[in-house]
Amino acid sequence: MKRLSLKHLRYFGALARNLHFGRAAEDCSISQPALSLQMKELEDILGVPLIERGTRQIRLTSLGEAFADRARDILRSVDELGDLARASNSPLIGRLRIGVIPTVAPYLLPRIIKGLGGQYPGLDLRPREAVTQRLIADLIDGHLDTAIVALPVSESTLTEFALFDEEFVLVRPLADAAKPVPCADMLREMRLLLLEEGHCFRDQALSFCNISNAAPRDLMEGSSLSTLVQMVGAGIGVTLIPQMAIPIETRSAAVSVARLRQPRPSRRIGMVWRKTNPLGSQLRHVAEIMRETLSAPPDLPTGEAPGAQMAQLPD
Repeated sequence: MKRLSLKHLRYFGALARNLHFGRAAEDCSISQPALSLQMKELEDILGVPLIERGTRQIRLTSLGEAFADRARDILRSVDELGDLARASNSPLIGRLRIGVIPTVAPYLLPRIIKGLGGQYPGLDLRPREAVTQRLIADLIDGHLDTAIVALPVSESTLTEFALFDEEFVLVRPLADAAKPVPCADMLREMRLLLLEEGHCFRDQALSFCNISNAAPRDLMEGSSLSTLVQMVGAGIGVTLIPQMAIPIETRSAAVSVARLRQPRPSRRIGMVWRKTNPLGSQLRHVAEIMRETLSAPPDLPTGEAPGAQMAQLPD
């Protein structure tokens, strides 16, 4: 008779997260039939069903939910045993699973990879892009070692380390470059383009404009900052983007970029990791290197940039 193994727990953990055999199999880098076979084997070993298999979706049984929680704790503890051994190595070597939110990843990942590669040549960096809620869940569950997100995350089990602050800027059609820069109250009356729900940057923009999360009629959504800026260039509306995104997102769009009126909206970007992670001291050193690498985010253009014009307000 086969015995319960860590492989069974990892596969079941992926299925519990995704509640979909295809996506779970993809996460585990195995075929869907192979995953189904492993789950059937796990249920045979335990002698009880863990999964309710429907025609369109699956659910965990009550025992399956309890088993998933315990399996998650076991897998996290096993991973931390490996981290405990790695913590004795100086400098840090091996795999580092790092999550990055979508409004940071395209603009800073190259600098992060280059900066850490110079300091830790033996580091195998595994970046992953996802929204904050998913990153925090994966971090707590032990599927990530650290994450770069907007602070604060207000999670008592995580250590937060601030990297830098940055402002948001207003992106308007190029034809509006000479117009006065609107205040937050005026933005509420304009057609505002924002990221889809789930992005923390959306919530920050809504907060600045004092708009409830119940989208008004003229609020339009996009899946990425690139989409929003291109929509602005087509004359559909206006949007807010973080300062770091200006050089990349405005170079091929007919838009104007302006600093907003005081008090300007901003965000704090930081690195978070589990307080129980044995690599805590090494991760703090990684964060310090990252803060030094990112201490000077790209400056706002002082003149006309390709495809964009920049309007500035006095401080």
